[in-house]
Amino acid sequence: MNKQDHSEAREIVVANAISEVVAELRMVDVCDYLAFLRFEQFASIADIVDSAAELYFMPGTLKLGHGGEAVVGWGEVPKIKLDLELRPQGATVYFTLAMQAESAGVEVNYVAFDKPTPDPDENTRNLALMIEHARIRKSPPLAPLSLEHRA
Repeated sequence: MNKQDHSEAREIVVANAISEVVAELRMVDVCDYLAFLRFEQFASIADIVDSAAELYFMPGTLKLGHGGEAVVGWGEVPKIKLDLELRPQGATVYFTLAMQAESAGVEVNYVAFDKPTPDPDENTRNLALMIEHARIRKSPPLAPLSLEHRA
């Protein structure tokens, strides 16, 4: 797929938005990813992605796209690539998440906006806002209630 203009700025937006989800995805053993990908058990990977995403995004915002790939060789660090879709209200981002032992990266393949503006930079700013609105924010704990006894 040909990359769109401004993909680099959008990759930063997406990478920052999903960093917590990536930390959750990295809790799964690389051998499990290898097995699921080798035997085309994409539903299992989709469940892993859904479980990790539900902690940080509204339901259906981040999901597995068309699959993934395991890049493994003798003497090489395994690399797991997952095709993901980020779907905040107003846009769809098709991207690949690549995870290795010490690093992870995002490559945005395409962004489809429901109502794009003529200015690509404005679209990128709007994408960041859309993603932020799709996040689940954990609010700080409430202060304990003070119970009064009234006679």
